[in-house]
Amino acid sequence: MALAERFDDVDRKVTRWMAANGVTLLRWSIGVIFIWFGALKLVPGLSPADQIATETTMRLTFGLVSEDVARLSLAFLEMTIGIGLVAGRFLRLTILLLFAQMAGTMTPLILFPDQIWTTFPFALTLEGQYILKNFVLISAGFVIGATVRGGSAVE
Repeated sequence: MALAERFDDVDRKVTRWMAANGVTLLRWSIGVIFIWFGALKLVPGLSPADQIATETTMRLTFGLVSEDVARLSLAFLEMTIGIGLVAGRFLRLTILLLFAQMAGTMTPLILFPDQIWTTFPFALTLEGQYILKNFVLISAGFVIGATVRGGSAVE
């Protein structure tokens, strides 16, 4: 067997393995991130997103929610999303919660632009970069959500 044929054979096997396992690995890895980031919010000041997350929640609830309640609510929401993704249970509800939480995480782009941009629209603060990376999580949510009713990755 020629080298090119061997490579092609291995490449097909690897591609099939990725198609069969990629969404599950994506679901688990995103789930672990949500559990981890949520758990950080259980302790005031431990999460790098603590201040902006609680400020955003308080602003979105018109100040009706205290800082501690805002932080703990976000912590439990994120951990619930993570547990749902890792367990693979109640995925439709989990994806809905993920998108709702992601919508909330994007609002500082509008509510607190001075904390997000050093030079609009080109240079982001560290908080802005933290928020912008959520586009990857949103895209992952679309991929995972596409499989909830039996869709799958194909070679």
